[in-house]
Amino acid sequence: MRLKKARVIKYRSIRDTGWFDVEDTKTILVGPNEAGKTALLEALQQVNPPAGVRRFDPLRDYPRSEYNDITTGKVLPENVTVVEAHFALDKQDKEHIPDKFSKCTYVRGRRLNNQAWDRLKGGPPRPTYGDTRKDLVRLGAHVDSQVPAVTEGSPAPSLPSVELAFFTQGWVEGDMISAKSAALLKAWLDKVLPLVEEENSREENRHDRLTSATRLVVERESVLSALGERLPVFVLFGNYFRVRPLIHLEHLAQRLKTGVLDDENYDYGNKCLLQLLGFSAEALSGLGKAADPAVGDPEALKNYRDQLDSRAYQLNAASVRLTDEIRMVWSPDPKRDEAERLRVVADAQYLKVVVEDDLGVEIELDQRSEGFQWLVSFFIVFFAEAVDKHENAILLLDEPGLSLHGLKQRDFRATVSRLAESNQTLYTTHSPFLVGPNELDLVRVVEMTDRRIGTKVHTSVTASDAAALLPLQEALGYDLAQSLFGQQRNLVLEGLTDYWYIDAMSQLLRDADLVKLNEKIAMVPAKSAGKVVYYATILHAQKLNVAALLDSDSAGEQAAVQDVLVHTLGNKAILRTKDAYDGPVKRPEVEDLLRNTLVHVAKADLGWDVMATATGQPARPIVDIFAKEVGDFSKYRLAKAFLRWSRDHDAGALSDTERNQWKKLVESINAALK
Repeated sequence: MRLKKARVIKYRSIRDTGWFDVEDTKTILVGPNEAGKTALLEALQQVNPPAGVRRFDPLRDYPRSEYNDITTGKVLPENVTVVEAHFALDKQDKEHIPDKFSKCTYVRGRRLNNQAWDRLKGGPPRPTYGDTRKDLVRLGAHVDSQVPAVTEGSPAPSLPSVELAFFTQGWVEGDMISAKSAALLKAWLDKVLPLVEEENSREENRHDRLTSATRLVVERESVLSALGERLPVFVLFGNYFRVRPLIHLEHLAQRLKTGVLDDENYDYGNKCLLQLLGFSAEALSGLGKAADPAVGDPEALKNYRDQLDSRAYQLNAASVRLTDEIRMVWSPDPKRDEAERLRVVADAQYLKVVVEDDLGVEIELDQRSEGFQWLVSFFIVFFAEAVDKHENAILLLDEPGLSLHGLKQRDFRATVSRLAESNQTLYTTHSPFLVGPNELDLVRVVEMTDRRIGTKVHTSVTASDAAALLPLQEALGYDLAQSLFGQQRNLVLEGLTDYWYIDAMSQLLRDADLVKLNEKIAMVPAKSAGKVVYYATILHAQKLNVAALLDSDSAGEQAAVQDVLVHTLGNKAILRTKDAYDGPVKRPEVEDLLRNTLVHVAKADLGWDVMATATGQPARPIVDIFAKEVGDFSKYRLAKAFLRWSRDHDAGALSDTERNQWKKLVESINAALK
């Protein structure tokens, strides 16, 4: 199953994050120091933490300024849900539950007293006592009438309605029937079945309805149990795990056996290294102390050799795997670093991690850079636990790669994307290099502008604190600086949402083999129509091929006729949305080229229903309709919803008009930047 959204309440700096969406692969949490990013991950881990992880402690974890509410009994820990998460079911989950529950959302939460709870959202509704009360009363009266008459001298029999009234005492009409209550009710229904007249179809049907209601409660409990067992484990990684380059195996084995650790984080990293190798510290230590076989005993010699060879082969296999993974991130120049590899070497009681350079010289890991040590440690810890914890896990990475150089962080970003393909991943960062220019729709902004309000998480890229958005601004600035003069062909756009629409649509059309946008064209968002001329002028001054795409609204019209722009690019390189548009809107924007699809996407994904207005006013720009009809309308949110939609659909889901319009636009872009 996949985490879809979450919320954290009353945890350290957090009062209420508000609900925030989580992406299917990776979600990036950005924000300045002290915004509450680490606290957010720690709280999320408690949805389903691994064994041995510290649980909630009201003294340490409840907001300190409100702790008197706990000590005075005003707030009870058992009434405070700290973290709540909603999960979408995947194909494998649905195979374990009845079809009628396949469209449910699984909801899981944990209270401050560490009591977990779960429920289903959707599916057949759970019956309440109010739903069954009339049927119960009438069935009770019916079966009472079927109780044999009392003969003289015999004790009066217990009437079924009396027993029913006894165990339903205290039931409230609006309360859902619990599993315990359903079991009592099922037992009573089975007991009174012989008293229901077979010829009385009305009472037979009443008994069947009540039995179905109890069965549904039991079924829902069974579904909850099955999904609870399939719930992903939340595994949190910080920057503090390290693998020591030199381990004394016997000493480590003794520390692990007694539980008295020199440094918990270092010993944990070393334990993971041994787990990756397939040995316990004690077993590997024992091999180092193995006595030489007796002379003339070939069987003993063979066993001795097999033990040492097994150790050597496993160490070699682990070394190769780690080397391959590290090279994918660390080696931007394969020719130079091809000979550089990691080796895990056992020498009697010592296990050491060394790096062999291109000269064949072996250097201990702790003599390499801090960033390289962190990266090696990360992969060792990850691969060691991948066998069990990560097989069905959600990874929470707290500020990964802090000690990596910026360009290494950029490479590591691709590694996280690869990990996220099999394990849903959330990571915090304030580094611009860990946010890709095409990943802004994956970003959640974490900020805390006022401690009385606490940490907030924004699904849209918005924040009151400018520092919260700084990594995104830096990421865009770096990418823009690299892209401005990196391509011979450049298309200047009015803004970021135009970039997203063109990028997504060009991919859909490419996959459908309708038209292919020239891959050598770099798209440069200019933030507004008025700034297009500045970007175009700078690029043109560098002897680069430049075109501009402008909306046909008033701002775009004004920019299109600027003398500087016309003189710089020429009329043929100034593209207008109206040239590709086929419809009644007089001044179409990029969004009007996707009018029909955006209306449906907005309703399905964002709950913005403008279908009637859009149908009734076909000549009105669709952005104008959204702005007037939707109170919290945002062009950014609309574009982001379309990006999500485009990942799960192909060009066939577009209307014929939309496909033709975009095909014409892409052909115009290619022609302008030949």
